[in-house]
Amino acid sequence: MNTAAIYHRPESEYAFLYKKGLMHLRIRTARGDAIGVNLLHGDTYSMDKEHWNKKPVPMKLTLSTDLFDYWEYETTEPFNRMSYAFQIIGRDGTEILYGDQGAFPFNEKSVNKGNNYFRMPYFHEIDRFKAPEWVKNTVWYQIFPERFANGDKTNDPENTLPWGSKDPAAQDFFGGDLQGVIDHLDHLVDLGINGIYFCPIFKAHSNHKYDTIDYMEIDPSFGDKKLFKKLVDECHKRGIKVMLDAVFNHMGDNSPQWQDVIKNGKDSKYADWFHINKFPVSYKEGKNFEDATDITYDVFATTPHMPKINTANPEAKKYLLNIAKYWIDEFDIDAWRLDVANEIDHSFWKDFRRVCDESKKDFYILGEVWHSSQSWLNGDEFTAVMNYAYTDLIKDFFIKHEMTVPKVVSEINNQLMLYRKQTDQMQFNVLDSHDTARILTVAGDDKELEKQVLAFTYMQPGVPCIYYGDEYGMTGGNDPDCRKCMIWDEKDQDLNLYEFFKDLVAFRKEDHQILSEGSMDWDVSQGNNGILMLSRLLDGKKITGIFNTSSEKQTVNASGEVLLSNLTENNTDSTVLDPKGFVIFK
Repeated sequence: MNTAAIYHRPESEYAFLYKKGLMHLRIRTARGDAIGVNLLHGDTYSMDKEHWNKKPVPMKLTLSTDLFDYWEYETTEPFNRMSYAFQIIGRDGTEILYGDQGAFPFNEKSVNKGNNYFRMPYFHEIDRFKAPEWVKNTVWYQIFPERFANGDKTNDPENTLPWGSKDPAAQDFFGGDLQGVIDHLDHLVDLGINGIYFCPIFKAHSNHKYDTIDYMEIDPSFGDKKLFKKLVDECHKRGIKVMLDAVFNHMGDNSPQWQDVIKNGKDSKYADWFHINKFPVSYKEGKNFEDATDITYDVFATTPHMPKINTANPEAKKYLLNIAKYWIDEFDIDAWRLDVANEIDHSFWKDFRRVCDESKKDFYILGEVWHSSQSWLNGDEFTAVMNYAYTDLIKDFFIKHEMTVPKVVSEINNQLMLYRKQTDQMQFNVLDSHDTARILTVAGDDKELEKQVLAFTYMQPGVPCIYYGDEYGMTGGNDPDCRKCMIWDEKDQDLNLYEFFKDLVAFRKEDHQILSEGSMDWDVSQGNNGILMLSRLLDGKKITGIFNTSSEKQTVNASGEVLLSNLTENNTDSTVLDPKGFVIFK
């Protein structure tokens, strides 16, 4: 047995309270190495009396990757504490007890050694990762405010271009605003949307507003606080949640705080609000607006126009936490999306979480992290992250064909095992955004391929998000091309694709519970033919998706009530799928 591959850690994604009083346990073994894993568990103080260490219960093999098998067990106990260890039965006949002090031969001596049992000293409900239930039933819609709709031409910035008159350059303005969003809320209702994620709306110099000047004011080109309050109220009337985007990693160089540093140098009262390496602050211009050299202070990426905030400074921290509270208390927003969240200290985010939770129950906090995010997802910082690592796998498989069927299943399972079950259910699944090329462009303008990718994504744990205009077939490469003006002229809209998006959203919302909470059951038996099958199971209910990723027509012996499909022929006991075809059965 490969004992080096065995892994478990208490009070982590391997041992956690899923719901009140419901404990989930996981253990990892080398793939194919164990034929069974049993759990020995009970009240920490009753082993000698109840002999629960002699009563093994089988764990279930749930997900596997190229390297590992993951075994799970969930238990509701009459006690609020637990000791436990694992009996692992190897394919080679080896049998071990794995506990807090390591691996030992499974025998009377090791089983009775109480100090070798892992412990959950007490099930503290206050420490449980609590996921807002409403998020599971949400399909988000991301709006880049400057490009969604121009509802009020009186607040247009200087040199505003006619709507959609050209593909956008980095510094173009087209006049999008909050009134434009209000004017088109019925469009979102018709689409089935029940959550809007806004890119920043606070006062800033740029069109993207990630260079904040004043966090306490709406940008004048978007409207004012009164209009924003109306927007939130109108959204809530329609059952739509509102998520604002905030940048606490850096400010714009036009902010009064940074201007004071420029003026007063090390004597500025804001000098310690930033990470300044040398006074006076300075840089040398680069070829592009965002690039520079010899910058004497820390910045976002390489732009001297976004100086990095020192969130460990007490005054700066207090200022930013007050902003978080203000927009919840005064405008009743439902969520924060946090830009460049991985570059800010954990201490700040823990306090940020407390402020948000105190201000509003079941508040959703979404961090922008593009990589493995366990450090932020222990329940005391973010609710979820933008799940780029997960959705990149989907695009790499379906569109770029960079992986085999077994490999993509392995990598998706690996991502799911990084986090607690309730965390996976909250993850923000984006196929495109203001930071990436649009999904239709990535798919080579192939709308049937786009549909297949979307359908697979909507079957995953986590919550989906539509980038504005995707429903009408908008295209665009990387920033700034992905930030084109929304298409409102019907002759330029793909109305057939729009109907597909409506069906997709309805499917997700109708079956959100099984698609959010259900177990994953993969069938890769026809992987050599390019067929990927995934079933989601919960409480005796089952939804199965079958996806043909090959270049040939394929026949699969499966049928049922069709929930969603394309390029398929459904017969009594079989389904024929064209290339890029999919079908989802109930």
